[in-house]
Amino acid sequence: MDTERQVPDHTEIDNSVSGGAFHGPVVQAGSVTGGVHTHYAQPAHSSLPPVSEWPQLGTADPIDLGVRRTRRLPGETPLPPYVERDCDRSLGARVREAVASGGLVVVTGAPLSGKTRTAWAALFSNLSGATRVFAPPPGTDLRDLPALLRGRGDQGCVLWLDGLEGHLGERGLTPTVLAELVRLRVPVLATMDDEAYDARRFGAEARAGVLSGVEPVELERKWSDGERGRLNGLREDPRLGDAYARPGVFGDVHTVPEYLALGPELMEEWRRARRPSAHPRGYLLVRVAIDLARCGASEVGLSGELLRRGQDLYPKELAAAATESFKEGLGWATGLRYGLTGLLTPDRRSGRWKAFKSLWVDVEARPDSPPVPLGMWRFAVDAMPLTRLSTARRGVAAKADSVLGPQAEGDPDFMFMLGDICAAGLQHKRAENWYRKAADTGHAEAAAATGDRLISRGAEVEAIPYLEQAAEAGIAEAQYRLARVLTGRAHGWLVRSAKAGHPAAARMLPALREADLSPYTVKE
Repeated sequence: MDTERQVPDHTEIDNSVSGGAFHGPVVQAGSVTGGVHTHYAQPAHSSLPPVSEWPQLGTADPIDLGVRRTRRLPGETPLPPYVERDCDRSLGARVREAVASGGLVVVTGAPLSGKTRTAWAALFSNLSGATRVFAPPPGTDLRDLPALLRGRGDQGCVLWLDGLEGHLGERGLTPTVLAELVRLRVPVLATMDDEAYDARRFGAEARAGVLSGVEPVELERKWSDGERGRLNGLREDPRLGDAYARPGVFGDVHTVPEYLALGPELMEEWRRARRPSAHPRGYLLVRVAIDLARCGASEVGLSGELLRRGQDLYPKELAAAATESFKEGLGWATGLRYGLTGLLTPDRRSGRWKAFKSLWVDVEARPDSPPVPLGMWRFAVDAMPLTRLSTARRGVAAKADSVLGPQAEGDPDFMFMLGDICAAGLQHKRAENWYRKAADTGHAEAAAATGDRLISRGAEVEAIPYLEQAAEAGIAEAQYRLARVLTGRAHGWLVRSAKAGHPAAARMLPALREADLSPYTVKE
């Protein structure tokens, strides 16, 4: 009896390999010499998409694969230009080595330090655009991946694991799976926060294997002079220009990636906070600071008292904010996000609060943003510290003139209000211009203000008709000023008449000299 076991050709055997190397059918085939060899088909039960469905690097969307979006206004690209980091050279060498022989490359750094964008730039710069990119969501079972990749042919592939800590474990990137990927020369590029890396490499959660022997590429949080210089060369992009100019962006406050990444998050959180069940008071307080900055007072901090006064400029929103106290709203608005910043940030010098810069920049740039309340412009001028009268107030008044000017034309009350804003902002010529325009339409208060402006620069004769207009409208102050101007001019003419020998003029002069008529007296 023939006791030799016959193994028929193409017999499928269910084979589960310990450690997660592969879990799919192994096809055995007898050779012409009677030996047996194996090849691997795509696992029939695998939930992983076939390689042909993976996006190609040249057309993949980095935002879909984990790169945080930045502020994007109409006409701007999805992401600003990439600013080269000091670690790019060493990271690129690691990636090229992994492409040639397989292996894991890990980029570590603080939260929002730019790890994912830096890793993506290295991938994009060192691999072919035809490379297939597999970016599974956290928790994906990766045990069938090596078997899947064995049938890829000559197609270049890369495994992209943004947030590697979400892909570890017995069903994720195990040492066995990684070893198989190395054998298949499939590079693995991953990112991890510093704390997550340390916990899994050295802490109580440490697991030997995947991270052992892998030296991470560390991305420094604080930018070097070289990185700052390269950013300076890309300031034509408004987002990078704003980041470069942001106070504290190169110090201990926050970094360029943090500034760029936080903006959209803060904007979305602020926008949704206006709901009655969320933080309507906090929303309102942030809007006060945003609109103050939109008026040109972005560097002016708001005290708690100013925030209370500012919210009164929004009666509708203030009524809706009754469900949340001022203290609760301020606490929400100033609370740290990601341990870095709040929607309202503290001014180190004054201890006051300002809106995070990207918030007001975005609101100002969007055409659908609500206009700044008219009262906010005067509020912004009055909020200026006295030490900055010569610069900050002038800036707000000049911006008010530019923004509100087209709306003011033809509206006497609006023109008069704009004159007041310019006057408070020390824009004297602009103030006189708006007062005069309003007065010429018959606005009595504007006529009085025009007369005062003309008197202040020595144009008493030109002031008289405006003062008369206001005086006839019953404005007592204008009546008084008109009397002083006319009396002063009378004094001047009496002096000239007396010098010419007119006796009645000489008799009248002593009585007029006893009155304090300055500065309206014509010089003798």
